[in-house]
Amino acid sequence: MKKSLFALPLAALVAACGGGSGAAGTSEINIVGSSTVYPFTTAVAEQFERANPGTRVKVESTGTGSGMKLFCAGVGQEHPDVVNASRRMKASEFEMCQQAGVTDIVELAVGIDGLTLIQAQGEAPINLTVEDIYKALAANPYGKEQTAQTWADVNPDLPAIKIRVLGPPPTSGTRDSFAELILEAGCDANPEMEALKEADKDQHKTVCTKIREDGAFVEAGENDNLLVQKVAADPGTLGVLGYSFLEENADKVQPVSIGGVTPTEETISKLEYPGARKLFIYVKGQHAEVKPALREFVKAYSQAWDKGGILNSRGLVPLADAERAASAKVASEMTKLDGAQLK
Repeated sequence: MKKSLFALPLAALVAACGGGSGAAGTSEINIVGSSTVYPFTTAVAEQFERANPGTRVKVESTGTGSGMKLFCAGVGQEHPDVVNASRRMKASEFEMCQQAGVTDIVELAVGIDGLTLIQAQGEAPINLTVEDIYKALAANPYGKEQTAQTWADVNPDLPAIKIRVLGPPPTSGTRDSFAELILEAGCDANPEMEALKEADKDQHKTVCTKIREDGAFVEAGENDNLLVQKVAADPGTLGVLGYSFLEENADKVQPVSIGGVTPTEETISKLEYPGARKLFIYVKGQHAEVKPALREFVKAYSQAWDKGGILNSRGLVPLADAERAASAKVASEMTKLDGAQLK
């Protein structure tokens, strides 16, 4: 059915996508994906539902990777309309979408988040570098055996505290961003690893991004609020999550500086903080063609990400003016994503 939908007349596709006005006069928008983007999209959804009583917006936190699989599985009522993503869509995911008939995808950068390391509030502050973090968490740092048990083993200037970091699972976009922005950056500080990237990209990726599995890094699932609670209750443990959760829980946890830079709205907006990253939503254009409410939801989202808007008040750092204007133009015109731009 997935591919045959394109042979159907418009009316049939409307029915398949649930875009018509049913007996109750309702319309439903289904959204999956990133736990980091979840609270922002939920805020827009709640406001949108209040303004449009006949529309229901269902938002699920599945993680970016799992959300992409659901989004790209096909077109029709049983498939999501939107996927939240805490990193950009991958070329492999775009191809997966194309093969399943999801050929019209709209990419919207909605703001900037800081991938932050946190520790319990009141602990002695710890200042790490990307190299420290990589050496502590890599399965085989710089291709060698992992022997570090404490932070002092990694860097003698750090405290002799057991390495224990709670972070996202492989299905999370936050995990992907952590690998790219922190681990890979720390790995590439070594000239030999830069050379390896040129000689063998696959081996480079393994050495630079594979995380140790001996208990020093603990996959804490997709529930960031639960991660905050665990870090707050366990002095010495660090956590990895999005900046907005740090802001919301400043009474329980505090940021870990990376390279001497503390995550704040200013350091993130200027991309000075090493963990700064863009957040996205991807909209199924074929569904928007037959679901007027979906187009209106995208419009509402583009109005919510302005400076001083509801998303800014929830901890999302606005894009620079030019980037925000460009994203708003894409939202207005529902511009189709060119997969050639993806990696």
